[in-house]
Amino acid sequence: MDARSVRVGSLTADQVETAVLQATAAPSLRNCQPWLVRSTPHGIELHADRTRMAPVADGDCRELMLACGAALMNLRLAIGSFGRYPEVHTFPDPARPDLLAVVLPGGPRPVAPIDRALAAEIPRHRTNRRPFAPVPVPAPLRRELQMAAETERAWLAIVDPARLSALHELVREAHRRQLDDARSRAEWTPRTGGVPAQCGGPLAEPQDEWVLRDCSGGRAAPGEHVDPLIVVLGSFQDGPAARLQAGQAMQRVLLTATAAGLSASLLSQVVEVAATREQLRALIGGGLWPQTVLRIGYGLPVPATPRRGVADVVLVDEYASARGGRTG
Repeated sequence: MDARSVRVGSLTADQVETAVLQATAAPSLRNCQPWLVRSTPHGIELHADRTRMAPVADGDCRELMLACGAALMNLRLAIGSFGRYPEVHTFPDPARPDLLAVVLPGGPRPVAPIDRALAAEIPRHRTNRRPFAPVPVPAPLRRELQMAAETERAWLAIVDPARLSALHELVREAHRRQLDDARSRAEWTPRTGGVPAQCGGPLAEPQDEWVLRDCSGGRAAPGEHVDPLIVVLGSFQDGPAARLQAGQAMQRVLLTATAAGLSASLLSQVVEVAATREQLRALIGGGLWPQTVLRIGYGLPVPATPRRGVADVVLVDEYASARGGRTG
């Protein structure tokens, strides 16, 4: 059984399958794709798949919620591009904590040009872990990225030059701590379903400003000095709901960047390590909650990372039984 066999409200089965494919094109930590989807006659359910999370790097499920929030953003855009209002209900059933959201295709509405444009960028977006060109991101584009976050009730702080050196050191410290932890290193060993070597970034060199994870298994060429735009994306509260909201904002920012010809990748180590996350929060003022750090700039095209097929992410009774009876 797959999404083709289920109509959802006013959406055809083909539209449902397209929406599911768009949702599951979202970025995630180590490309773990920690989501499952169930289609019912009334709505499309988004579930967390905790079997695919990184328990050391993501012990508090922050990255899982960000990834699922990004998938939810894609699902909303896909349904909106069909001329239907995506009515979203998050955490609708306290008895099923892994059911993160239900999206109901509402009544017809004109397709907003911005939603059509962003939906078109979903299959084109790539996480670019390679060095960026030393070309500044223009001020109007910076403001556009901030507005994208604000549209989703989040915030995007551009790290000013006076604080970059402090952030450099926080990222390096988080990276060092993770390298010193054998369990953490094991989570980044290239494997099926992760980040292929050809999609990985360069090995870190002493002169590099930003330490990127080596997703190549040690086969990448050394890096080079880069100075992209660095931003901190965060929320006004913390916890699962705030992180799910931040994930939607993150994806709108990433798609807005893609539409503008920009590339981006995550510097997530600094929020994965509790000590550096607290220091990052203090660095940006202490009143808001950082959820991830993005490096944004102009980069060369990179290949897509592999994705699970629709049949692998659609959750039905038979599939849930095969997973030990868990239905979200």
